[in-house]
Amino acid sequence: MTDTTMRQAADGTTDAAGRHQAPGLHAVRGLPRLLLRVEGAAALVAGAALYLHLGGGILWLVPLLLVVDVSMAGYLAGPRVGAVVYNAAHNWALGLAVLGLAWWLAAPALALAGAILVAHTGMDRLAGYGLKYPTSFGDTHLGRIGKGTPRPETGTSETGTSETGADRGSRGRAESGR
Repeated sequence: MTDTTMRQAADGTTDAAGRHQAPGLHAVRGLPRLLLRVEGAAALVAGAALYLHLGGGILWLVPLLLVVDVSMAGYLAGPRVGAVVYNAAHNWALGLAVLGLAWWLAAPALALAGAILVAHTGMDRLAGYGLKYPTSFGDTHLGRIGKGTPRPETGTSETGTSETGADRGSRGRAESGR
């Protein structure tokens, strides 16, 4: 067993077959999940309001909010590269750094771009989309997304299959290393 494999096994990031697994999926539930979505809504509203306040055209708002998702094209090069490219465009730091640089340089067009980045990140967090792990597009820091994924609130998957309490309990023990 290599050093990396031992570390992955110790922190629960490999399954029984030795495949790398994203840690902490389904980690955010209840009130923290709600607060993260409220935070996303606030950022979406603030970013959109700033964009409009800076003179951005209202007809361009929605198309520009969606253009940030072009970063998903990184997944054409595989999940590891895709996660890096996607996460570079979908985090608070980039949007806030662009806004700061726009202020420093007195560059209105750059400020519009920063406002769109902040609003888009807020929109994604409101929808429950998080930063991606390199294992799969559906593995995010807010939990797993996509078809067949158990919904934390109901215990049923997107495809309608039920996850039993025994399944949830055994998965929880497996993820915690017990």
